[in-house]
Amino acid sequence: MDRLLRYFLKQFIRRGTMTFTTASGAKFTCGDGAGEPVAARFLTAEAERRVLLNPELALGEVYMEGTFVVENGSIADALAILMDQPEILPRWAKLQYWLRYLIRHAKQFNLRSRSKNNVARHYDLDGRLYSLFLDADKQYSCAYYETSDPTLDNSQFATLDDAQLAKKRHLAAKLLIRRGDHRVLDIGSGWGGLSLYLAEMAGARVTGITLSTEQLQVSNARAAEKNLARSAKFFLEDYRDVSGPFDRIVSVGMFEHVGVDFYETYFKRCAELLTDDGVMVLHSIGRSEGPDVTNPWITKYIFPGGYIPALSEVIPAIERAGLLVCDIEILRLHYAETLKAWRERFMARREEAVQLYDECFARMWEFYLACSEMSFRKQNMMNFQVQLAKRQGVVPMTRDYIAHEEAKLRGVERGKRPRLQVAGE
Repeated sequence: MDRLLRYFLKQFIRRGTMTFTTASGAKFTCGDGAGEPVAARFLTAEAERRVLLNPELALGEVYMEGTFVVENGSIADALAILMDQPEILPRWAKLQYWLRYLIRHAKQFNLRSRSKNNVARHYDLDGRLYSLFLDADKQYSCAYYETSDPTLDNSQFATLDDAQLAKKRHLAAKLLIRRGDHRVLDIGSGWGGLSLYLAEMAGARVTGITLSTEQLQVSNARAAEKNLARSAKFFLEDYRDVSGPFDRIVSVGMFEHVGVDFYETYFKRCAELLTDDGVMVLHSIGRSEGPDVTNPWITKYIFPGGYIPALSEVIPAIERAGLLVCDIEILRLHYAETLKAWRERFMARREEAVQLYDECFARMWEFYLACSEMSFRKQNMMNFQVQLAKRQGVVPMTRDYIAHEEAKLRGVERGKRPRLQVAGE
């Protein structure tokens, strides 16, 4: 087993410096000697076999179970090396990859009942878990860092709360909402933060829909607490069943749960719901390369039925729905920085996660945040914001209006002076 492990890992790891200790005590180093060294240990021969047979699934599992431990560095440091290799997948795992690719449509065939069950698996967890690492507004999607490079001057780099507020402001600017005159649909409204922002700061009448009972309760409670229950209403409803029309549609972090076979259904339904002078903004994780398959560990433990689309899969469905693409913005590394902030906040309060669930769950969440961060930092993931309309002339010809609208919203925010709470309060 030691020889096989050494052979395959040395063949795969060509960059960085990573030392492994096997269950029998043998030690070997892989990579080119560059960067900070990371050391990891397999505690059982079974863990070694599983990683060799199915590395994409098994590495996360053996880390969760505690039979693969990082002795020098962290799991994030280990994944930074493993996900930064010349070949994205180990050669011996490619047959399994192609088998997963062949059945990917079945795995993400998200009918109404299946969509609701998939959402419940992740979003109906104990709400206290998300308070451990999210910002005060519980924005569980990519933030928008307005400063260009966090490595240049950390003192000027936005906090997580600032960046999430900037994300809401940026989306609101692209929606071009006229105060008191626009009905807005928020598809996948989460804990209500964006809907409440659009109601309070932009003066919209917002309908938020979610498939999570936990999120629905929190959203309605927050609306009542802010005296916004008349202008921000939330419902437990599938996007395929909601009634319109709406002047504006926004969807953030929900499209990843639609499933590739339902893209045309999704955009056709949005086109039916959107008025002729309406504007829609879709914010989603995307792939910078072509169609792919969801990592099996993520599918099994984190997002069942989820899939991150390539733009080449999205644009044809938009075209067939009769919608016009007005603007596409690619957010590079913004989610990497968001996930880093989430991971650091989670690790600072990790013992509370153990108390809520157990040690295995805490390791699972740690692995999830770390591998997600590195997929954006080291591989081909990004976020895209696509602005859509049904006819020409609805959106200004140039992008100058975005900065102008953001400046107006900043003025409203200063007037409202919302008190930001520390996450978990």
